[in-house]
Amino acid sequence: MDSMTLYIALAGIFGLYMAWGIGANDVANAMATSTGAKAISMKQAFLIAAIFEFAGAVLAGGEVTATIRSGIVDASVVAHDPRLLICGMLSALLAGAIWLTVASRNGWPVSTTHTLVGAIVGFSAVGLGLDAVHWGKVGSIAMSWVISPMVAGALAYLLFRTVQYLILDDENPLRQAKRWVPVYMFFAAFNITLITMLKGLKHVGLDISLPLTYAGAVVIGLLVSLGGWAVIRRIKPDPTADRASNYATVERVFGMLMIVTACSMAFAHGSNDVSNAVGPVAAVISVASTGEVMQSAGIPPWVLLLGGAGIVVGLATYGRKVMQTVGEGITALTPSRGFAAEMAAAATTVIASGTGMPISTTHTLVGAVLGVGFARGIAAINLGVVRNIFVSWIITLPIGATLSIIIFFIFREIL
Repeated sequence: MDSMTLYIALAGIFGLYMAWGIGANDVANAMATSTGAKAISMKQAFLIAAIFEFAGAVLAGGEVTATIRSGIVDASVVAHDPRLLICGMLSALLAGAIWLTVASRNGWPVSTTHTLVGAIVGFSAVGLGLDAVHWGKVGSIAMSWVISPMVAGALAYLLFRTVQYLILDDENPLRQAKRWVPVYMFFAAFNITLITMLKGLKHVGLDISLPLTYAGAVVIGLLVSLGGWAVIRRIKPDPTADRASNYATVERVFGMLMIVTACSMAFAHGSNDVSNAVGPVAAVISVASTGEVMQSAGIPPWVLLLGGAGIVVGLATYGRKVMQTVGEGITALTPSRGFAAEMAAAATTVIASGTGMPISTTHTLVGAVLGVGFARGIAAINLGVVRNIFVSWIITLPIGATLSIIIFFIFREIL
């Protein structure tokens, strides 16, 4: 086997392993609110993830992949010896995958983006030199890790407050749910359709004008909203039931809505976090195939397919523990609370994916769940679980960097 084939084969294997780790850890985060609120079962969560995570990865994963592939390491520093970049990207993949395996086994919801960016910065700074790192780009990525949970938390807080004001606090919550839940369905469907048409379809050769894109998103949003309205209006209120019974019926309505938001969150997550698996793979393939280090290169379709498949298998085989931590440990979730958290996290993640910014889905979703908890008061939040999650976030960056540095020096000697 020649060296080029060996490098590409190792990149494919490590990339698949990393994608599996993302599925086991981060996809669990993405689906945890739905399962924690008992809106969908574990089997249903897998089915939704299998379809929409895969679609998001393949259709809309190219924007963020470009940032991970070429935005962090200065190509000119390794132009004299492209093999160094290959060894570095392989070490980053393997380091990230190993840490995700350990974290998922223990039910720790860590950030795969944190892990991989830390791993790339680690091998670059120590193995190649401080000048090899685009510190400005790293700084903007790190800033997004702080901003994204704050934005998602604020959105979730506001969303849940509107649900409380418009529906839950009303004398007739079921009547209000029939009126307002289709509106929420419209925004959820509009959100996922817009990012698919804006950023996804160009990867499969379709170029649609901006006015037509927004018009298409509005039409699909209206169709989903009308479908939801047709289903919800059939729910007959029990005239003898007390307000608590009507409240329970409303939560079942939000359970149906969460199916839409779960699809949106799965698509958003696939589009953003597949980059953590396939970005380094694309870099290795580019260098191994051409012998040159380029700041940008095309992403082979099979690489995105590999990432999407690995993510789905990871959730199915190893995602249950992290799901339980995020979905049940932070705060008690009902379908209405879970909807607000999921929708806010999906919107934040989709916007970031469209701008090419690799945010942490873990940070975003946990921020959204905290936002819902704050809307109910600080006593509704399990501060012990939140503290443990924050600690796992802090240690992820240095662990990813340390593992990557060790593996880089090993690979540099044997490859």
